[in-house]
Amino acid sequence: MNDTPNHGASSDFTRRSFITGVTGLAGVAGAMPVSSEPALAMAPINGQSRNHMAEKLRIQAAQAQRQISPAEHLSSRDDIGYPNFIGSFTKALPHNALGEVVPSAYMTLKRALISGSQQEFANVPVGGTVRLANPKAAYAYQLEGADSHHLSMVPAPALASARSAGEMTELYWRAWTRDIPFIDYNSNDHIASAVADLNRLSDFNGPKAASQVNTSNIFRGHTKGDLTGPLVSQFLYKDIPFGATSIQQRYRTALPGDNHLTTYSHWLAVQNGSPAPRPAAMDPTARYIATGRDLAEYVHHDFSYQAFQGAALILLAQGAAALDDANPYKRVSNQGGFVTFGAPMVLDLVARAAIAALKAAWFQKWLVHRRLRPEAYGGLVHHRLNGTANYPIHEDVLNSAVLPLIQGAYGTGLLPMSYPEGCPTHPAYPAGHAVIAGACVTVLKAFFKESFILPQPVMSDAGGTHLLSYHGTLSVGGELDKLASNIALGRDMAGVHYRSDGIEGLNLGEEVALRLLRDYKHMNHESFTGFSLTRFSGAPALL
Repeated sequence: MNDTPNHGASSDFTRRSFITGVTGLAGVAGAMPVSSEPALAMAPINGQSRNHMAEKLRIQAAQAQRQISPAEHLSSRDDIGYPNFIGSFTKALPHNALGEVVPSAYMTLKRALISGSQQEFANVPVGGTVRLANPKAAYAYQLEGADSHHLSMVPAPALASARSAGEMTELYWRAWTRDIPFIDYNSNDHIASAVADLNRLSDFNGPKAASQVNTSNIFRGHTKGDLTGPLVSQFLYKDIPFGATSIQQRYRTALPGDNHLTTYSHWLAVQNGSPAPRPAAMDPTARYIATGRDLAEYVHHDFSYQAFQGAALILLAQGAAALDDANPYKRVSNQGGFVTFGAPMVLDLVARAAIAALKAAWFQKWLVHRRLRPEAYGGLVHHRLNGTANYPIHEDVLNSAVLPLIQGAYGTGLLPMSYPEGCPTHPAYPAGHAVIAGACVTVLKAFFKESFILPQPVMSDAGGTHLLSYHGTLSVGGELDKLASNIALGRDMAGVHYRSDGIEGLNLGEEVALRLLRDYKHMNHESFTGFSLTRFSGAPALL
């Protein structure tokens, strides 16, 4: 057989015929006759009927939005409770020597947030070269699912509360134990000390067994899946099928002990918007996620829906058995899902959920809560310990067993941070990573069978260089819930968020995705009974 292309007349005729068929151009020499039959003649709904149906769907979605009762947005009132604004997010604005924001600068920011005016935002002063992170996104509309302003959250814990003190105490312990391998938690003395200290708190909202924190549940999320198996989800360990290749999930991480913002001058400069004085000291060896520092570095450099795109690809590779039983193509023998109820739809909705989640998060962050970041809370603790200011910090954190360890190591009461730049320049509550995680995982739970057992589960060794077999049973639903918490609370490992930023952020993201899925239920032509999944609370959701 001759595989050499034929460049003669017949080949040219075929090429020109193809062009004619695609473009509809007439008069090309040698072109085949083109049928004049309307292309949509075989569709069950065509022409104006199709236009009217598309219009009807859009109008129904718009009417559903209009009929939603306006949400009530409640905050802790810390933003108006302190004349020096110590309970508010103020990073990158100018501050005084105590790290308190210049009042006129913060009032200018508030005026801009109230008006939404680009000119008002242009008048907001910054103390250095670092810029505020996209406050205008708080006003962006979301036309699929719920508009961002239609979703509400519970208020963040108040600055002076025992709950905030408990969350801050946990963050100091996360920082102190950042380099301890997860696999060693049950035998490590520092983890045992953290457990004992957290159990002494008057209001700590982490997971407990028989009302107690223990070495198996410390630093984990609240779902049943979070408390089963290794701390890190299988979806952050398994190789990711990626087109014609495969991605091994070994990542660059920072070296042990590489902590930042532990000196007061560095801390104050960063509050004023100065860039990080030095980069992170990176480990030259890529590793599996084995420690809190490794997890913190993963969520330092990930793109918005990275972990959930990876999870989707891992799950799609499991085949039809891993698909949710409601998928209409599990009941059809001669067709398969692709554009609808197949991989493109799953991957697209994961990405759509991520941006919808960010819009919801940015509205809450900038226009409702403006919660101060943990690094700023650490400055308040530092001044209380030094007697330079009498800030309203609950005694639980001041009397914690971890603060003397921090002071002994660094000479300050500041929170040691994983990232050289410290926290991002947008408010703490809710955590953006958490809202994305809640939304993307909810989409994945809608498309995949939560009871499906993942084959050959693994966990990292202490050094992050090898994966070990885990001898237990892990389900898709449990590991997706765990993945959501890993991404949400991994930011706590870095010191940039509190526990409630993550947990309530997951709940907000879940609601974003449920509203999005409700709309998508009506956009397809298959016989489809609707999405069903298990919420983070354990309650069923039927859409």
